[in-house]
Amino acid sequence: MAANVETMFYTREKPWHGMGTYVDEAPTSADALRLAGLDWEVLQKDIYTKEGIPVSGYKANVRSTDQQVLGVVTERYKVIQNQEAFAFTDALLGKGVRYETAGALQEGKRVWLLARLPREYIIAGECISPYLVFSNTHDGSGAVRVAITPIRVVCNNTLNLALETAKRSWSMVHTGDIKGKIQEATDTLFMAEKYMENLGKEFDRLRSISVTDEMVEEYIKLLLPIDKEASTATIKNIGKLREDMQARYYDAPDLKNVGRNAYRFVNAVSDFATHSNPLRRTANYNENLFSRTIDGNPMIDKAYQLVCTAA
Repeated sequence: MAANVETMFYTREKPWHGMGTYVDEAPTSADALRLAGLDWEVLQKDIYTKEGIPVSGYKANVRSTDQQVLGVVTERYKVIQNQEAFAFTDALLGKGVRYETAGALQEGKRVWLLARLPREYIIAGECISPYLVFSNTHDGSGAVRVAITPIRVVCNNTLNLALETAKRSWSMVHTGDIKGKIQEATDTLFMAEKYMENLGKEFDRLRSISVTDEMVEEYIKLLLPIDKEASTATIKNIGKLREDMQARYYDAPDLKNVGRNAYRFVNAVSDFATHSNPLRRTANYNENLFSRTIDGNPMIDKAYQLVCTAA
C-alpha cells in the first residue's frame, strides 16, 4: 500500500488502483467511513507561539483520535466533517449505488469515498461502468469535490476524458438539511448522466477518426518525449515505455476488433496509464494513480487532444 495511504477498504474484487483491505460490504456511508477508519472528527484549536502567545486569526485543524494536526486555517474556515461530507451519498442508495472503497491520504489531510453507480452503459459497443469519487480536505486546500470516472469493464481502464461538452468533476457545498442533501444527490446524478451521455457521443466520433501507423508512432513520441540531453540509459528506458504503449495499441486482445482509429488509440494510452509498470515504482505510486480518478490523468487527456487536433 502507498506510504501516504493511512486507511482504506474495498468490496468484492480488488480495484484498479490496487489498494485497500477487503470487506464483504459497506451498505451506508457511515459503514464505509467506519471500515475505512474515517470515523473521527476534526477539532479546531487555538494556536500559540513557543512563548505561549496566542496567534490571532488562525486555528489548527486537529484529528480527534490522535491529535494529529491536519492543517492551519484562518478562523473563517468552516470544518466539514467526514460524516457530513459523505452523508448526502446515502440519498443515492435507493437507486442502487454501491460503496466500493474509502480511505485517507496524507495523514488524514485528504479523505475520499468511491461509489459505483447502478447503471452500466453500452457505449461504442462496450460496457462502461461509471464511478463517483467524493473527496474532502481538512488542511484548507479545498472543499468537497465530486468526480465521475468511467471504467471500461473488459479491462478496468479509466476513461475520464476532459470533455468540453460536459463537466467530469465539480465542487459541492454541504447543506445541513436532508432536503438539501437529496437535492444535491439528484444534481449529482443529473451531472453524471450528462457526462456519460456526452462521453458516448464522443466515443462514437473518435471511432470515425482514422489513425495511421505513422500517426500512432508520432503520437507516442509526443506522449513519451526524449530530451536532447538525455543519457543513454534514459533513452533506452523511454524506448521500452514506447514499445509497451505501442504493443497495447496493436496487440491488446480487447482492441483487436475496434479498428485503427482514435478511439483505439485513446484506449491504448488509457491502458498504459492505468496498468503499465513504471521503470521506477515510487512509494506512493498507487496513491498517485488513484488520485487521478479525481484530478484527471494528463497523459490520457493529452492523447485525446492529439487525436482531436488531427481530426
